[in-house]
Order: sequence, then structure tokens, then C-alpha cells
Amino acid sequence: MARSIPDLLRERVRETPDAEALRHRAGGTWTSLTWAEVGEQVRRRALGFRELGVRDGARVAIMATTSVDWILTDLAVLAAGGVTTTIYPSSTPDVVAHIVRDSGSVLVVADPELAGKVDAKVVTTDWEPDRAEGDYDAMVDELTPDRLATLIYTSGTTGTPKGVELTHDNWLYTAEAIRELGVLTPQDLHFLWLPMSHAFGKVLQVGMLATGVPTAVDGDVDRIAANLLELRPTVVAAAPRIFEKIHQRVVASMREAGGVKAKLFDWALAVAEHPEWKVRRRIADKLVFSKLRARVGGRVKYFVSGSAPLSRPVGEFFDRAGITILEGYGLTESSAASFVNRPGANRLGTVGQPLVGTEVRIADDGEVLIGGRGIMRGYRGLPEETAATLRDGWLHTGDIGELDEAGRLRITDRKKELIKTSGGKYVAPQAVEGLVKAGSPYIGNVLVHGDGRNYCVALVTVDADLAPADLDADAEVGRAVEAANRKLARHETIKKFAVLPKDFSVDDGTLTASLKMRRKEIESRYKDVLDGLYS
Repeated sequence: MARSIPDLLRERVRETPDAEALRHRAGGTWTSLTWAEVGEQVRRRALGFRELGVRDGARVAIMATTSVDWILTDLAVLAAGGVTTTIYPSSTPDVVAHIVRDSGSVLVVADPELAGKVDAKVVTTDWEPDRAEGDYDAMVDELTPDRLATLIYTSGTTGTPKGVELTHDNWLYTAEAIRELGVLTPQDLHFLWLPMSHAFGKVLQVGMLATGVPTAVDGDVDRIAANLLELRPTVVAAAPRIFEKIHQRVVASMREAGGVKAKLFDWALAVAEHPEWKVRRRIADKLVFSKLRARVGGRVKYFVSGSAPLSRPVGEFFDRAGITILEGYGLTESSAASFVNRPGANRLGTVGQPLVGTEVRIADDGEVLIGGRGIMRGYRGLPEETAATLRDGWLHTGDIGELDEAGRLRITDRKKELIKTSGGKYVAPQAVEGLVKAGSPYIGNVLVHGDGRNYCVALVTVDADLAPADLDADAEVGRAVEAANRKLARHETIKKFAVLPKDFSVDDGTLTASLKMRRKEIESRYKDVLDGLYS
């Protein structure tokens, strides 16, 4: 059994040396590396890092977009005995400086265009060592499961990012659990685009090593749609916003087409709700849903959704189209993978059952508590915050949830994000936001506000890529809000809303790299707008 992540790679190279491991774009075409070639490149880079002084737990920060070089660098740092610190390429200079300083990173590996953003010793991701001499196997043999492997700084939706300490054993556990699931196999083609700076991307990396699944890697978000068509993958993981975008584009195109196309689309969706209508369902599939599946390559067996809640209406849309989205759940503090729906037992609205080896409890106040080998060692340099989060062997997630009769978990909201109105009523904002977004294909983001207020209001953005130039945004959003309000309890309804002049984005600091809203930042930035909705 592997004792470290580089040892897991070594096992993979021994088992399937000539099988395809990684596929990447080079000069406009896709080029593959075998596992033996991956092993050799990691060996050379690891020995090169040793020459640069990386050993004995030295931290090395990686600030780069998702690429094969990111993966090779990470594995090489670990094999040299170092610890990888992750930095999002979109991070502000202040955040970069904080992470490098807080982690104690002795070296930063950055994309060439980002190298000037760092005030530290830097090598670029395309770096090749001048020398690669030394006993690589002896280096790997020195590594033990309890050694620190990764420092992942949380996205900081509510404050300064904290360094989550994850060991080799944390990742080995998730690798073993993923292999047990059987979702990734050597016969699949996995498409990886998620940020490797995020725990979701990292857990997929160790899953690749454990299962031997060939993986095409391209972190260019603008090319996701094109890559799906070109690669025709069988397994793809994504944040919910990607599925929302696909859903919105399809609905918007049908609305714009109008006439017979729109009526046929609506008819197919209605037919899909009736499993007993077998003939009509076959016709609907041939005329409508097969074309939708073709848009994502035509071969996808499973999408895996994580990092934020998947809207129920979006999940139902894909389910009707014959596209399976397996929603999962985990935190950076639990090595990303703690729960996931299983193929053949998928339940929309839940994040599935715990992975084998993960324990779950629901506290008296509804908070989800997680235990097991995947739980972090702690927050770097923050003993009080560690003690508050890890209590009596349980990770206190900060999420509110409940278990169904089969042990599947349903997350209702973040404990800290629950709105308590001045009337003492609680509102789960994410559920309300999902309903509003489902009401229009042109809505970008929705933020529900109302804590300490006498009613709830919303800040709404329009997706400029989808909305027609002559869209009456206030009327469009008004209809979506009315539709959502009909499904809500009175205290949950949105009484007023404001359409903002531009959508939220990672670049302007209103979204995290995993496309979650930075609620406090948005509420602070638009305080005057929110106050005006209560005047």
C-alpha cells in the first residue's frame, strides 16, 4: 500500500507504464504522456528541486493555471520532500504576499506571465532542471503518511484566507475512496479543467493516480465548451455555475428560436416527467435530448458537481435530458471528497452517501459533523481556530443538513449565511437564489439579503453573454422573482430587488475562483443599493 502521493505515482507507473496518463494541448493539437513518461518527468523535476534546496517540508507555492505542468510540479515538489502551497492565479498582490509569507514558501513556481506578480524567488512552470542526479527512490521512500503534503488557502468568502494543512494520508484516503467508487476507470476519458489551487481539482489528481484514468488537462475556462466537443470525454467534474450556464444557454436559444422549436423543447421537457410514456420519451430523446447530449461531446457518462450547491431545477433539467450529474460534497478541511451520489442510486437534491471510511453526525442545531482519515491536520498557525473547528474528533463544517432514510445528506445552507429576519424567521438564501435563477436564462447571479431586516431583498445581475441587447432587465427579473415567490413561504419571499449594472466576477473580487459569491464583499460594495431597497 502506498505511503505517500509520490509512492502512489510510483505504483501506478509500475502497474500501467505504457497506458495513457495525461493529454495536453501543444501547438493546437492534443499530445499524450504515458504513465512511464509522467514518472520520468516527475523524477527529473524532483531531483532538480532538491538542487534548489527543496527538502524536509520546505514549502513551494504554485501560482499557475491548471495544466500538465501544474500536476508535474506538484508531484515533483512532494517527491523532493517539500510541501505544495496553492495560489490562485487571479489572487490580488496582497493575497499572494499573505500566502507566501504565511506559508513560509521558499520558492514560487509561476506561469511565465505571472512571475512578476511575486516578490520571492521564482521559477516558471516550464522550468527544466540543469541536472537530475540523485537517488529518486530513496527520496520517495523517506516520505511517511503523516507528513504534510499540501497547504491550501481557503477562498476567503468571509475573511483572510486560512492555510488548511493536509497530509499525504489525507490524500491517500481520498484516492482509495475514489477507486472504490468505480466512477473513474482506465477505460474512461476524464477532462480536467478545474483550478488545481482548489481542493476539488487536487482530489481529482490523486483519483487519477489511484485509478489510472487517462485525463485531458486544459484550464482555459473559455475553451470548456469547445474541449467537450473535441475530446468527447466520459467523466467531467465541474462547479454548479458551469451547469447553470449550459442550462441557461439552451433555454435562451430555445426562447430566441421561438415557434416550433420552442414548443418542441417544452413538449420534450414535459414528456420526460413521465417514465411510463415510453414511446413519446423515445421521440423526445431523438428530436431534442440527443442533440443536447451532443453539445457536451455525446459520450459523458457522469458529470460530477461540487464546491457549491447544485440548483434543484438545473439538476432536474439535466436528468430529463438523460445526463447524469452526481452531486458531491466536501470541504477543503475534509480533503474535498466526503460525500457523493452513486451511479444507479442518484438522488437529486442530496449530495449522496459518505465515502467509505467517512463518518457523519448531525448536531442538535443541524450542523453537519464529519470524521475520518480525510480530515485536515489543522489551520496553519491558528491553534484557536483549529480547536474551534476540530472538536472531539469531529470537523464542524458550518453547514446545515439532514440525512434521509438511505443515509444520503441534504445540505440546506451555510450556518453562517442563514438569514434571520427582524421578525425572528430564518431564511436559507441559497435555496431562494436558486429558484430566482431558474426563472430566467438571462440571470447571472442572485444575492438574497435580509439579516436583521424586516423582509428579504435581492441583488441581481444579468449575464451579458446571453441577454439580448433589447432585454428589459427589470421586467425579466421581476417575472423570475414572482415565479420564485409563489414557491416560498411568506417570510422567504423577495419583496424588492435591484438589477446591478454588471455581473459579479473573479477579476473584480466579488466571486471566488470556484465561482462562489463573496457575500460580505458584495453587501459592503452595494450597501447604498441595499439600504435603498428598505427606504
